[in-house]
Amino acid sequence: MRFFLSFLILFPLVSAAQDSTAGRCKLNRETDPFTKETKISTGFFPLDGGSVTIDATSAEIDFLFSIEGSDRCFDNNSTAAIFFEGPKLTKFNTRNGGSMNCEGLFHFVFKNTATPNTLLSRMMTQKINHILFTGNNKKEATINLTPNDQQALMALVTCLVNEAKGLIK
Repeated sequence: MRFFLSFLILFPLVSAAQDSTAGRCKLNRETDPFTKETKISTGFFPLDGGSVTIDATSAEIDFLFSIEGSDRCFDNNSTAAIFFEGPKLTKFNTRNGGSMNCEGLFHFVFKNTATPNTLLSRMMTQKINHILFTGNNKKEATINLTPNDQQALMALVTCLVNEAKGLIK
């Protein structure tokens, strides 16, 4: 009986130590005061060679990569090759979805739909080994992902895409 009472007394302390958002990821939410549109974001996630932030609105999901280094110019003809891990290294090519810039900013833009497209689904389920960005001056920049980065990025993409479905009008 004493054991049971001790358990009841200590249970609230033990349960408070648990993360109350278990099963949910932490995303930043903001509502535009003029359009009343909600935007969710992962915030910047550091990677070897740059960082990424993923934002979602009711219309689109936008991956913004910030690549380190000087003279990183990208325009709408710039490309990124995403190499996925696995027994057979698979590659997926995409173009820059953002505006021309020389600040090292590269966008992957997807429509926010109830069923994610092929690349977005693959990013949710397969680990990315590295991404090779080719700028408008044919200079290449690589972002390599460590095993921890791979897991964390997959979890962020999955969480954001699942939450973004709730924004669709």
